[in-house]
Amino acid sequence: MNPAKRREIFSRLRAANPHPATELEYATPFELLVAVVLSAQATDKGVNLATRRLFPVANTPETIYALGEAGLADYIRTIGLYKSKARHLIAACRMLVELHGSRVPAERAALEALPGVGRKTANVVLNTAFGQPTMAVDTHIFRVANRTGLAPGKTVLEVEKKLLKTIPAEFRIDAHHWLILHGRYVCQARKPKCPACLIADLCEYKDKLV
Repeated sequence: MNPAKRREIFSRLRAANPHPATELEYATPFELLVAVVLSAQATDKGVNLATRRLFPVANTPETIYALGEAGLADYIRTIGLYKSKARHLIAACRMLVELHGSRVPAERAALEALPGVGRKTANVVLNTAFGQPTMAVDTHIFRVANRTGLAPGKTVLEVEKKLLKTIPAEFRIDAHHWLILHGRYVCQARKPKCPACLIADLCEYKDKLV
């Protein structure tokens, strides 16, 4: 895909949604971190239902740690893998209190050292909480990048690096939100909504549904 086409794609996505945001509900970097950890193999809607119960009771590393694994699990049991997520979050809260003064670090290495936090989660937090131009490649972005021809790649890391290299700088802060939302609501896995797609004429997908 040539640079002019790529720029036009993001220009249109920006025009349609100038201020994109995550659909996870949060008020602080720590709440975002918790929500993103919970969102693995779960929907944002499901995570929001759980955190609406949890955050009014516990929304700091100290208060969640005080719940203990069993106490936290009671609040998040509607989410898949809730037992392992509770274990990871309790351990992460302890590290945040002991090593980071109860603050979420704004550095990748420190974030990825937290239990339950991988590269994708770290990228979401760095981008959404701290305004860094990272690219959190989930299943939606991986599909959109490959299907449209924006950044074809066989691995998540390959797609991430290609997107960061080829997306014009002015779009990088918001690009991951635009691509996630596009994949979630338009360029869907089983049946992409090509006739309703605002970048259909720029997309290089061979099997477009027109």
